[in-house]
Amino acid sequence: METLSEATKGPVRSAFHALEQRLLSVVAVLTAVVLVVLFYYPVATVFADAVLEDGAFTLEPLTAILTSEFYLVDIIWFTAKQAFYSTLASLALGLPAAWLFARFEFPGRETLRSLTILPFVMPSIMVAIGFVATFGRNGTLNRALSVVGLPPVELLFTLEAIVIAHAFYNAPLVARVVTAAWESVDARAVETARSLGANPRRAFRDVVLPQLLPAIGIGATLTFIFTFASFPIVLALGGFQLATIEVFVFAKVRDLAYAEAASLAVVETVISLGLTVVYLSYEANQRAAGGSANPLPRQTVIPTRWTPKATLRTVGIAAYALVVGLVFVVPIASMILASVTGADGGLTLEHYAFLAERQATGATFQVKPLPAIGNSLLFAAGTLLVAVPMGVTMAVLTTRRYRGRTLIDALAMAPFAVSGIVVGLGLLRGLVFGVDVFGTTIRVTGALAIVAAHSVSAYPFVTRNVAPLFSRLDDRLVESARSLGATRTRALLDVELPLVWTGVVAGAAFAVAISIGEFDSTIILAEGAGRYTMPVAVERLLGRRLGPATAMGCVLLAVTSVSFFVVDRFGGRWGEL
Repeated sequence: METLSEATKGPVRSAFHALEQRLLSVVAVLTAVVLVVLFYYPVATVFADAVLEDGAFTLEPLTAILTSEFYLVDIIWFTAKQAFYSTLASLALGLPAAWLFARFEFPGRETLRSLTILPFVMPSIMVAIGFVATFGRNGTLNRALSVVGLPPVELLFTLEAIVIAHAFYNAPLVARVVTAAWESVDARAVETARSLGANPRRAFRDVVLPQLLPAIGIGATLTFIFTFASFPIVLALGGFQLATIEVFVFAKVRDLAYAEAASLAVVETVISLGLTVVYLSYEANQRAAGGSANPLPRQTVIPTRWTPKATLRTVGIAAYALVVGLVFVVPIASMILASVTGADGGLTLEHYAFLAERQATGATFQVKPLPAIGNSLLFAAGTLLVAVPMGVTMAVLTTRRYRGRTLIDALAMAPFAVSGIVVGLGLLRGLVFGVDVFGTTIRVTGALAIVAAHSVSAYPFVTRNVAPLFSRLDDRLVESARSLGATRTRALLDVELPLVWTGVVAGAAFAVAISIGEFDSTIILAEGAGRYTMPVAVERLLGRRLGPATAMGCVLLAVTSVSFFVVDRFGGRWGEL
């Protein structure tokens, strides 16, 4: 019996070894299949809706969009205009922050720098709620103006409100990317320029600025992409009277005008993909430039000697800090304050009591807090299970040396450029409505469809957290494991993954935060399905009563704060996307 047992162990070991050797390839193929099914097929469905009518090819819907003055001027041009203004505002707020983080040492510097990841974990609908609570007719700004005897201002449903809110969301991104580039400037190059007679301004212009321009380009390009495809902020602060492409696509989906919605979505997707190619090119050039082991020395914010120049600089920093407080602190503080403020201006918990009462006595069709929280956590767990393996696999594939790697990287990052509205519309028209496969109709509905949309949005962030760590690993570690008989998969599991686990944890936290805050695709897929999440609940409550909406927003803030602390703890110096 022992001899027979030993005889059977050999083939079993061989089969397991063969499976292990091909496991990485199998996982890569499965990831590609999932990506095709959950992203490329739905997006292709949107493109098909734009060029097919009753099964026949036609360019009429696209031509109607591109030749209509209403669509070109009022929708597409306005979308580009607000994105351009938002990019300028984000640069104006973000670049001084990068200067402060890179060139000065001050108490709380690292904490403030950590807060620059908030745009990636803070739901945009929550930011919109904060700005409504700040700039609304009875908001924080008008209450403050009334105290000092000034007339109220109406900023809601204006371009200015949208631009300021976008700057809130994207200025930290600009600051984070440019700070990383500024800290990689070699101090010896600046010293050499100074020794050759250049004054500080000339040394900055000739040595420092050329090294910052690629990072500024990355920040500006990403900001334009994000604001061009912005949805909940524009919906809440601009409404349908200041509709961007995203808002108008949503309106057309609600009206069941799928051909028009698809045509607008195609125009937006083509523009976003083109800009993403530019971003990837900028990013590749910056990474190829590498970093510096001799960064510029930092100064103290409070000067040791009060010269006119030092005084002017300190006053400028103080003024900038005041602007930052108004733009970044006041909206969130206003949301929290509005959640505990009654109609008479006194403190109250009636808005939270309203949520509790709605949970206990609300009708089936009404929004309740506990199902929203439960759905959000359920979808986040599902997203975690799908997005993390996909993201890690893509990180492995995009950091290996082989022909066609650039194409794989671009294909893997395509979901990064396609808006949630487009993905949600594609899933609705494709998998939710059903697709015929060999005479069998296959449908993906309810929670599965929403998890699919969230996973597509989240996994690129996992990849961007893990890939830089993979690329920094010493190749000799894997070669040593392989020389000792380990398969490529075993070397990955036993050697590489333990060394990049902090990136995996940070990526997982990003995936959870993005799922919990995802609004664009969810509001399309959750319409009338009882699958609403916390962001959708906030939007539905906002259309009726601000107080309960801010209370629900505070619940959302508490949940997403956990993700921020995990990312901050394990994410390290995550400066690039």
